[in-house]
Amino acid sequence: MFFRTDMAVERRDLYRTANKLESEVEGIECEEEKIDDILVTRVKIINEDGERALDKKRGNYITIDVKKINNITTEKEEKIVNVFSNELKEIIKKHVNSNDEILIVGLGNLYATPDSLGAKVVQNIEITRHIKMYLPEIIDKNTRSVSAITPGVLGTTGMETVEIVKGIVDNIKPKLIIAIDSLCSKNIDRINKSIQISDTGIAPGGGVGNKRTDLSEETLGIPVISIGVPTVLDAATIVLDTLKVCDFEVNENELINKMKLNNFNFIVTPKEIDTLIDSITNIVSEGINNSL
Repeated sequence: MFFRTDMAVERRDLYRTANKLESEVEGIECEEEKIDDILVTRVKIINEDGERALDKKRGNYITIDVKKINNITTEKEEKIVNVFSNELKEIIKKHVNSNDEILIVGLGNLYATPDSLGAKVVQNIEITRHIKMYLPEIIDKNTRSVSAITPGVLGTTGMETVEIVKGIVDNIKPKLIIAIDSLCSKNIDRINKSIQISDTGIAPGGGVGNKRTDLSEETLGIPVISIGVPTVLDAATIVLDTLKVCDFEVNENELINKMKLNNFNFIVTPKEIDTLIDSITNIVSEGINNSL
């Protein structure tokens, strides 16, 4: 089954619908928790059956859904940050100790707004590695060492992201990587309104059909936690949803193939993407800082 989404929770729902399943997908565990009006869905792929069903690696995928990101109150933003940082803390604790060094990697293209999330988040991260190295007397000895990099994209560097990050890992030897990237969704309601946390790494460009080499424990030798926010979806999704609302029957695969043949398979983002990215950047960066 081909999925046009990076979101594990959406892949689970699509697989269940396509196979007319009333029970859980074989190899998948899922639980939901409502925290005020924030929905947290924890999908865990536990074996090869689950990997094949969702075409994702074995591990944990946590989705935090909020109704609104833009123009929210300070109180609501704090609630989202707290929920996000608490979920992130729990995953970090599974892989490293409290004083182990962490490298933050901001993926994407700073100059393409829907793809700029990772680079913008890195600008707001509280970096401590250089202070611990050169001015240890002015910082608490229990402070975690945190460094960060924005490696750019293949088209501007000529290097695969994994090549750049591997060189850094080999030199500074962090114990864990946190990679932040923009994602592709299958659901209009999730665009800039969801945060996915995973401990299985990430494949840059995977959701838009431009998959690069994974950033993962297999390629880098250390655990990789990914944080992603869906900022785009493909045009076929919008067309399909519109036809369904109008009660038209349509063959999804046939429609997608026709759109591709006619060069209509665009990747789409909301017109207010600039302000949306700024809002979600603040939430993600503050949540990471809190969790570290």
